[in-house]
Amino acid sequence: MQEKIDKIKKIIAEADAVIITAGAGMGVDSGLPDFRGDLGFWRAYPLLRDKNLSFEDMANPQWFFDDPKLAWAFYGHRLNLYKKTEPHEGFRLLLDLVKSKNENYFVYTSNVDGHFAKAGFSEEKIYECHGSIHYSQCIHKRDGAIWQTCSDIQVDEEKFIALDMPVCPECGCVSRPNIVMFYDWMVNTRRINEQYRRYEAWLEQNKDSRFAIIELGAGLAVPTIRNFGEKFVKRSKKATLIRINPRDNYISEYIGISLKCGALDGLRQILC
Repeated sequence: MQEKIDKIKKIIAEADAVIITAGAGMGVDSGLPDFRGDLGFWRAYPLLRDKNLSFEDMANPQWFFDDPKLAWAFYGHRLNLYKKTEPHEGFRLLLDLVKSKNENYFVYTSNVDGHFAKAGFSEEKIYECHGSIHYSQCIHKRDGAIWQTCSDIQVDEEKFIALDMPVCPECGCVSRPNIVMFYDWMVNTRRINEQYRRYEAWLEQNKDSRFAIIELGAGLAVPTIRNFGEKFVKRSKKATLIRINPRDNYISEYIGISLKCGALDGLRQILC
């Protein structure tokens, strides 16, 4: 085990640039719920178990048309939770790392919680490929305004309905979070695309760099983050993927190296 940790430390030390990739498992050490499988989701939202609604069922933009009070109860509860939860120590360890690399880094995350920005990472160096729950858009327009959702959403926990809902400043209709949901053809991707353009520009600046990709808590259910890291290494001759995951930790030796543990535990082992 120590030999593997020493190897990872060497990979990081020799890297010119760092890409931090993170899935939902990154937030577990901050106290955020583990939505892995229906049982994990229903532990967080027992009233939705009574309705036999899964995470995939709820993460569907159609609810904002059919039952907006239920839709905003779900997303409002998550928004409030993410706002009050503090990012765990691992974020600080990563910040210290990128500072030692002259801040030559980029964050690539599928998480919508906004915790990298909250922890102090530059918003100019974060690509939230699924959007952010802290921003909203109109339910009818793919190319309208995107605005910051500043207020908490009042939720009746017993009935699980939103008592107030953000509205679109352009047309006054019910709004929705600016995040990519399942079966979603109406998400406004302008903010996401702007982040991606900054990421591509950074990559161009680092076309001759050696990369260390630190992947944290990226599962198999929605493998966006895992696929990104693996494809990056296959395309690049100067990149190594470091996968930290307590369950889905397999990685080909031709792509990188892995630790079977949670995000915070793994970061303490390789960065302390």
